[in-house]
Amino acid sequence: MKLLTHISSLSFFVSSFTLSSAFTTFHPKTTNINMYMSSSSPESSETSSTASDLTSRRSILQTSLTTLTASSILVSSLSSFPQQSSARLDPVNNPSLLPSTPNEVVIQTEKFLTSGQVKRMSDLLVALEKDTGFRLRLLCQSYPNTPGLAIRDYWDLGKDGQKDDKYVVLVVDQFGGKGNVLNFNVGDGVKFALPNVFWTRLSSKYGNTFFVKENGIDIAITNAIEAIVQCLRSEDAYCVNVPDTGVSMKSLGL
Repeated sequence: MKLLTHISSLSFFVSSFTLSSAFTTFHPKTTNINMYMSSSSPESSETSSTASDLTSRRSILQTSLTTLTASSILVSSLSSFPQQSSARLDPVNNPSLLPSTPNEVVIQTEKFLTSGQVKRMSDLLVALEKDTGFRLRLLCQSYPNTPGLAIRDYWDLGKDGQKDDKYVVLVVDQFGGKGNVLNFNVGDGVKFALPNVFWTRLSSKYGNTFFVKENGIDIAITNAIEAIVQCLRSEDAYCVNVPDTGVSMKSLGL
């Protein structure tokens, strides 16, 4: 039973780390949801009063580490989701891949969406910003074919002197079919409306490899966008659970 507990905990950590390494955080004040969820280092507040206690604690720690190592090997064998390399990706800053026209809310250097889908998503995002002030942006890429950090200036976010911190950037990248395709960069002004647990559930529901394989990456993107818009437009402007699909046009502001 203890081994299963270790396996469950480690599986969540590995999945969270994979998500957190998928894209570069734009600004220290921006919350990378997946990195936040994978950061956990609890410290003991008790100290040993005798040398024998210290020896005992060291023995327990060594045993726990041995068990965790064994669990890690087992998880890598049983994991349902292929994991990408844990190496940090080099940041990209390529303004030449930005649109030639200003204020585009959807950027595709990798065409996951049709022209009709881009038009519909753009209309949703523009209307959302006009009615609520929340800025939702979509970047579809195939690393390293991405404008990367250049979007900070183009979208005026994640930097000093930015327009505001009420923004969300959805970065979509398949990374060769490994790991979750949906990654979020969330400004401080959105965290109270959509807390960390919402983003974890959203990426788990629509961004996993099974959903993408069965439904297509375009449906994963549009479902995620519509869920975010519906939550930010709700009466409370607050969600912890992902709304069901098949929402009304009215709830999306159309």
